[in-house]
Amino acid sequence: MRIIFILVAVTVASLRCASAETVSAGATQSDWPSYGGTTHAWRYSALDRVNRTNVRSLAPAWIFQTGEYNDALQATPIVIDGVMYLSTNQTQVFALNAATGAQLWHSRYNVAAPNVEGFDYVLFGAQNRGVAVAGGKVFVGTHDNFLLALDARTGEELWKVNIDNARQCGCAPRGAPLVVGNKVIIGGTGGDGAHRGYLTAFDTETGRLAWRWYAIPAPGEKGNDTWKGESWRYGGAATWMTGSYDPELKLLYWGTGNAASDFYAGDRVVEPRKVARDVNLYTASVVALDPDSGKLRWHYQVIPNDVWDFDSAYEIILFDKVVDGHERKLLAHMNKSGLTVVLDRVTGKYLHSFLANEINDWISGIAKDGTLLGRRDPVPGVATDICPSGLIGGKSWNQMAYSPRTGYIYAPLVEVCNTIVAQREEPREGMFYAGGSGSVFLPPNRENYAHLDAFDPLTGERKWSWPYRYILFASVLATAGDLIFSGRPDGYFFALDARTGEELWKFQTGAGHRGSSISYAIDGRQYIATPTGWGTVVGPMAAGLFPGEGEKWRRGSTLVVFALPEQPR
Repeated sequence: MRIIFILVAVTVASLRCASAETVSAGATQSDWPSYGGTTHAWRYSALDRVNRTNVRSLAPAWIFQTGEYNDALQATPIVIDGVMYLSTNQTQVFALNAATGAQLWHSRYNVAAPNVEGFDYVLFGAQNRGVAVAGGKVFVGTHDNFLLALDARTGEELWKVNIDNARQCGCAPRGAPLVVGNKVIIGGTGGDGAHRGYLTAFDTETGRLAWRWYAIPAPGEKGNDTWKGESWRYGGAATWMTGSYDPELKLLYWGTGNAASDFYAGDRVVEPRKVARDVNLYTASVVALDPDSGKLRWHYQVIPNDVWDFDSAYEIILFDKVVDGHERKLLAHMNKSGLTVVLDRVTGKYLHSFLANEINDWISGIAKDGTLLGRRDPVPGVATDICPSGLIGGKSWNQMAYSPRTGYIYAPLVEVCNTIVAQREEPREGMFYAGGSGSVFLPPNRENYAHLDAFDPLTGERKWSWPYRYILFASVLATAGDLIFSGRPDGYFFALDARTGEELWKFQTGAGHRGSSISYAIDGRQYIATPTGWGTVVGPMAAGLFPGEGEKWRRGSTLVVFALPEQPR
């Protein structure tokens, strides 16, 4: 059924787990203070009270209903000093007692309706993937393109700043903000529209603009010559997820989205730079910025001339490994196609890359220097089948995890394809600008269309694979109990053995999983919390690929929190 919608290895002399300093920086302890756990984006908890030997005893400790059931609960809860902060797609924010679920305060944001007329809101609806908490404030982006600072004790609004005019840019922040020092940094959507993407930093105390970095350089700026004519004005490159930060190097890392128009490059690519390096900078790239000034320090373009909608806006995992006898500061980034790159995070130097998905026909391979070989670019006016799907993604925005105990990254992957028909369009500022249309379909001769896999990031070796019949659209959580947690669209939250991929436990939560689970501890008791609820545009689209079964995937907006049974005192 179709749903219509407008190896290369690095030589490793020795390999060991990350240093104690890096583990301390990358792992969470009793709290879950940031969207990715810490600013290293491991989504890894050092807690091990829940482990492979007792996970089968996990049971619900408390459940919280947000009362908002249209578009799922996609946020990552934040836990600091026993208080949980949870946001919803309609920009409600709750402060909860993280041990009992009792509500401490509730903030409901009132949208200024005329400001949400950008294509992104109309097409994709309201979405929110989390808050940032620092300095006694809760920071949250709104779906009409504001950033709010709330008092962490009371929920009172402290300041509010308009990021941009949503009707003009067609954009809004969907990812969680990231706090670095006295700045709160937030990206925005717009990669599928006639929009020039950017990243913005505001002063945490006052909300004043600190800096704005445009992902597409203007005339006179380095990289503008990679754009044809005036196409840079509407070139996409949305920064729509959450970045990472290395406090030792004082470098901010962020991923950028696809070039616009998505499928048709004739108006934006300067001949003869069709497939050369650095085409349409800085789209589909990993960038390192100075967090104080917003100045670009280095970049690596994952996909030059992206014509498949393969965003590189996703998470950037910061980790250290020994390579050729020397410990290196590295990063791993998997983009929407499943293409995974490992870079030196000090310099941006390319080390290695691999394709994570089992079905890849958009390229034939990867050269030793990272060049994409055998590209299959869509031909204007001709229907072209491409796997994996750019719309759904070989990997969606739901995040990977990294465990320093195993040295593996854990990725939720999807095997869905799409047919693309590229065509030229005139850009209209802030409006949908895909440069074509397409449909998604299931590849033939398969029994499973998703799998959660463990990879050695340095070699690309797949250590194990846990297959699933349908779709996996929830983030992954790793813990020191050698457990991997994630969720399924049919409502099951599950745990796998981090070393073997064996399923150890599952629980039916009553609604599909589209968000990001976390772990934290209060008074020595470890909790595992997961948002539930199926929804958004892509969720129902994926469900439509599986008639009968997909109709059972329930919407909702509920947080389910698990723990081991308390021992008698």
